[in-house]
Amino acid sequence: MTAPLTPSQPPPHDSGWPPPPPHEGPAGDPITAAEVVQGLVVTAASAVAGAVLGALWVWLAPTVQLISDGKGVYLRDSEGEAAIGADGTFVLLALAFGAVAGLVVFLVRRKGGVPLALGLAVGGVLGSLLAWWLGTKLGPTADVVAHAKAVGPEVVFEAPLKLQMGAAAMLAWPLAATVVHLLLTGLFGPRDPEPGWDLQKR
Repeated sequence: MTAPLTPSQPPPHDSGWPPPPPHEGPAGDPITAAEVVQGLVVTAASAVAGAVLGALWVWLAPTVQLISDGKGVYLRDSEGEAAIGADGTFVLLALAFGAVAGLVVFLVRRKGGVPLALGLAVGGVLGSLLAWWLGTKLGPTADVVAHAKAVGPEVVFEAPLKLQMGAAAMLAWPLAATVVHLLLTGLFGPRDPEPGWDLQKR
């Protein structure tokens, strides 16, 4: 005597069914060593590009003119906005460098990824710091008193380059780079395949 056949029970319809394909998972693809190397390359390239930014800042920033009467050093034009212009020049250059960096990285590596985004952010900060340091070194000396004594009284000379809003200027490059890269990746990057139901009978 055989036992009666029972109909097969359908699989439970919970959040874990059907199981994802082997190459997919809730955490996404793991970060590979090659992607980490690419992120480091982006960081290094961005940092080196900071030297170009520093040279352009010295060349394009408006100069602040000083004059000495033999006893003190004063602004030649107390109403001038050259000091603010130096900050604005640096920020505009940094935004341009960041946008170009984000575009180039997207064109080279359309897939994107966390290491590339981190490389753009960290490299932007390092590049900005290098540009700031190099600009102050290539520009007029920071020793204003010695400079005033060297040129003599009633002689106009240039003040050293300074950033009045240094913290904000340091964020312009990394913000522009990451925003441009993320936007381009989101709009034109490769799309992941949509998950579907496996209707093949087993």
